[in-house]
Amino acid sequence: MKLSPEIETLVPYKPGKPISETKREYGVQNVIKLGSNENPLGTSPKVVAALKNALSQLHLYPDPACFELLDVIAKKWGISKSWLSVGNGSNEIIDLLIRIFCEPGDQILTTDKAFLAYAICAQAARVGCRLAPLAPGFNTDLKAMSKILLEDPQADKIKLVFIPNPNNPTGTYVSDAEICHFLKQHGNDPNRLIIFDEAYTEYVRASDYSSAMGHMKAFSSVVVIRTLSKAYGLAGLRVGILCAPPMVIDYFNRVRNPFNVNDLAQVAAVAALQDDEFIRRSVANNALGLDNFYAELQKMKLPFVESQGNFVMFDTLRDVSAVNEALLKRGVILRPILNYGFKTEMRMSVGLPEENQVAIQALREVMSEISPIK
Repeated sequence: MKLSPEIETLVPYKPGKPISETKREYGVQNVIKLGSNENPLGTSPKVVAALKNALSQLHLYPDPACFELLDVIAKKWGISKSWLSVGNGSNEIIDLLIRIFCEPGDQILTTDKAFLAYAICAQAARVGCRLAPLAPGFNTDLKAMSKILLEDPQADKIKLVFIPNPNNPTGTYVSDAEICHFLKQHGNDPNRLIIFDEAYTEYVRASDYSSAMGHMKAFSSVVVIRTLSKAYGLAGLRVGILCAPPMVIDYFNRVRNPFNVNDLAQVAAVAALQDDEFIRRSVANNALGLDNFYAELQKMKLPFVESQGNFVMFDTLRDVSAVNEALLKRGVILRPILNYGFKTEMRMSVGLPEENQVAIQALREVMSEISPIK
């Protein structure tokens, strides 16, 4: 059977290495996993209790409309339910938006070093992916994106603009002032959507950051994607949230599978969204961990990018594959980011204080064993 070139050449997204696989491959018993940006505190005790109560209902199909979940989100975020829908993680939302609003031959626009899911989902849908260059410091350059939209002769093919804020794997962000300037030029374009991916928004400490949700009523093309996989600790249950104008929600709900968010995921999400104390503890642990990472990386003279997520990207100044192998032999999982075009950089997620300590000690040992690239 002949396949399209886009499918034949598609390189799938490579998730972080699991703990079980590391144990099998390297014969280590104690493994610290700081490679997938998971919440080291686990999930809310309220979630665990709610899940236990729901186990007797597993023989029933979940609510296809996610009525209770959307009701909780609407009240918590002060947004009408007609502006909300849900996905099997934010990845499904990204995939469906591309399938709905792009035809083969159309394009999406995002930035260099942006979350790879945008490009992968676009290619799978036979849609092109344009990458705007980054500003210094690996920062998203909205001016560069605007220049493409305004001046490129093929700009009319760009139907979706993806702005990860903050971005994974760099941890950088764009300020509210930059967003306002960009949206004044492009936020009411009837021919494309401006999609802000805010997977890490709960962790942001920058004082000039603001969620794009505050601009949704003023600009008709603005869409926001959130996830409960990070700060809310539901990575294993896959719950993404789409905030968009009712027209976008209508078409999204036509295409998404009727039971895309399973019953336990809905139950867990409702409980998680009502536990503000758990989020406060998660955010506090993250801030403490990041500051500790910065101090230790400075001691090792390893360059890093200050992060607004729950991870830090740093430069090992060495062959990152060799560094990664040496860390795995010590039972420490970090994330080499070769698939983003980084040859010497790694990404390290914030763990519990004791996990962070083990990871830093292992990194210190490996840095002394492997020589820097000249």
